[in-house]
Amino acid sequence: MKVTVVGAGAVGASCAEYIAIKNFASEVVLLDIKEGFAEGKAMDLMQTASLNGFDTKITGVTNDYSKTAGSDVCVITSGIPRKPGMTREELIGINAGIVKNVSTSLLEHSPNMILIVVSNPMDTMTYLAHKATGLPKNRIIGMGGALDSARFKYRLAEALGAPISDVDGMVIGGHSDTGMFPLTRLATRNSVPVSEFLSEERLNQVKEDTKVGGATLTKLLGTSAWYAPGAAVSGMVQAIACDTKKIFPCSALLDGEYGLSDICLGVPVVLGKDGIEKIVDISLNDEEKSHLAASAEGVSKTNGLLEF
Repeated sequence: MKVTVVGAGAVGASCAEYIAIKNFASEVVLLDIKEGFAEGKAMDLMQTASLNGFDTKITGVTNDYSKTAGSDVCVITSGIPRKPGMTREELIGINAGIVKNVSTSLLEHSPNMILIVVSNPMDTMTYLAHKATGLPKNRIIGMGGALDSARFKYRLAEALGAPISDVDGMVIGGHSDTGMFPLTRLATRNSVPVSEFLSEERLNQVKEDTKVGGATLTKLLGTSAWYAPGAAVSGMVQAIACDTKKIFPCSALLDGEYGLSDICLGVPVVLGKDGIEKIVDISLNDEEKSHLAASAEGVSKTNGLLEF
């Protein structure tokens, strides 16, 4: 299993680290345009191998896509991150050109790759990757819902005063402060609905805190978060590499599912060796359907800014 991560910044390096520590890949290639940057990150990470007990080889390269040849999974984290006060949508002007060039360069050397898109605005960048590469819909996946759901579960556990291993929940919709929709109705604590423990008011607070999870961290850190995004990507890559058939909410190209078409949006999917092996069409109530439709409208509007 060979994995390429494009972008050796905080998210990309974190992603490479978590993949290596889980020890399921034979090689991780870290690529960046900044001279020596990926090589330095890779060397630093390799010097943790004996300490963290992994055998994964991490290689750093400067803009040489030939070194990524034969990758099974490729991850695009490159692009500019958010600054305090910025929305993810404001990044489209610069990041669209980067994602288009990176995705086609990766495809040239790894025609059988499964591609995971992290760059923001993520749903639109995932859609762009589909248009730029022409890959089958199961082989391009946007990482948004996995991260948003992790933040949702963190907030639920906080509100419940429970260990996070007791909590399950999912976020669907666009990967934006207004587009995402935490499914509080379906969230559970050890199979018991969280509404049995929390008031409607407290659940609404959990929902709102989840939706601004990224913005909250950007304000505190002065830039985008990296630990949780890197961990979310590594979990998705592991599900593909190990063919676990695990369900993650991911940005997938829809073709009639949830009544939507020609759009990438966060929905639950089964991940395995073929990438998206199934889009899980769960039953939503009227409020949830309405919010998903509004989220899709927002993503479509952002997609309209793309130049193919």
